[in-house]
Amino acid sequence: MISRTRDTGFFITFEGIDGSGKSTQSKRLAAHLRASGHEVVETREPGGSPGAEEIRALVLQGDPDRWSAETEILLFTAARRDHMERLILPALADGKIVICDRFADSTRMYQGLSRGDLRQVVDTLHELMIGREPDLTVLIDMDPAIGLSRALSRQTADERFEAFGEDLQTRMRAGFLALAQEFKARFRLVDGGRDADSVAAEVIKIVDQALA
Repeated sequence: MISRTRDTGFFITFEGIDGSGKSTQSKRLAAHLRASGHEVVETREPGGSPGAEEIRALVLQGDPDRWSAETEILLFTAARRDHMERLILPALADGKIVICDRFADSTRMYQGLSRGDLRQVVDTLHELMIGREPDLTVLIDMDPAIGLSRALSRQTADERFEAFGEDLQTRMRAGFLALAQEFKARFRLVDGGRDADSVAAEVIKIVDQALA
């Protein structure tokens, strides 16, 4: 577990299936918070630090069967550890708001449940090596077929998981909704099937209330 003093910042994560609009909404939230006078750090996973970005290229590119779920869990945990040490924890210690596009909940889903029964492995490694949950998690819910279509239309190199198809996205959606019930205290569910402005307005309301 990472040794730290209690931080004074606020840690927000966005979760959801591929193509649900997490990246767009995290950027819009960051802009709103900065306009309100907050110091904000925007980041993403996998990635967020130089070492973690190198691991990102390993896990998100290439053939869908490039890595086993077990190997992916180790890679994602290594990337997250570096990300926490070098970016997230220092920012929180400085009293900043950190907004992260995906965090440990995505690993619980992609590697822990949707690609095998490895949830306990994910949680054990998280407890040993990370030891920190977000203060608030915004789950943007989206129809899997629509989300996958959006994700594939981006035509980026980081499409290894999208290549697993709609079946994985359907299991992911169910898993995320189950996580929202498991961690009710920090999860907030938002309907991502609406226009971006409506989604952003609800996200901003949720976060403003949490910060207040």
